[in-house]
Amino acid sequence: MNAETRSEVPVALTIAGSDSGGGAGIQADLRTFAFHKVHGTSAITCVTAQNTLEVKRVDAMPTEAVVAQIQAVFEDIGVQAVKTGMLLNQEIIAAVAQQVEALQIHHLVVDPVMVSRTGMQLIDDNAVKILRHALIPKAAIVTPNIYEAQILSGLQIHSLDDMRAAAEIIHRTEGAKAVLIKGGGMQGSLRGVDIWFDGHKQETLKIKQVETKNTHGTGCTLSAAIAANLALGKNLDTSVRQAKEYVTTALSYSLNIGKGQGPVGHFFPLFKE
Repeated sequence: MNAETRSEVPVALTIAGSDSGGGAGIQADLRTFAFHKVHGTSAITCVTAQNTLEVKRVDAMPTEAVVAQIQAVFEDIGVQAVKTGMLLNQEIIAAVAQQVEALQIHHLVVDPVMVSRTGMQLIDDNAVKILRHALIPKAAIVTPNIYEAQILSGLQIHSLDDMRAAAEIIHRTEGAKAVLIKGGGMQGSLRGVDIWFDGHKQETLKIKQVETKNTHGTGCTLSAAIAANLALGKNLDTSVRQAKEYVTTALSYSLNIGKGQGPVGHFFPLFKE
């Protein structure tokens, strides 16, 4: 088996957790794929009970079930690009990495969901180790937030120069073909400024700051948009730039729902009408 398509419609696969509040995870990824006119398929790694205020419960899917979902999609439909999100534990991470190799997945976007934007670690140290050594080296691009970039680089990140240095270290030590450090967790004028590095070219990506508390799912959405663009046949540089533009606009139409942090407006053209 390989990642060649069997469909005239571009196809992307998200391997991630389910967010019952609909703001992040599988739900955000599928909406992002649909916006880009890419057929979205999914392999659910865990089920969360969460809303705009908190995560109340997380239940892991059996590893065999995760693998079966991935294989079912590839055997029949075919996939042009894959993104990973919350993989939760070392067993699932190792199994997904094995599938990436066995299925010869080249357009792999790894959102290394290890630490939340508030700095809370989401997976244990053993899972972090497997993610770093088994999955990230297979990625076309890895998209850490500031806290994840600190873990991957070993640097404390407080400035733009720190972000640049971290991107170079991550590229050199972790093995992904390209690195995009997301600056959504930075303070002041650096909030929302991202750093891109592919071993040859380093760029600072900044569009505009959007003032909103409703930012749930921005990381999932960005990585899904990159994968969607890759599935459409765009190169990595273009995919990243257009994904950032999409997320920024979606933030401008974020949804004020619930009592906490709402999601971005994935289908913002509908809100314009």
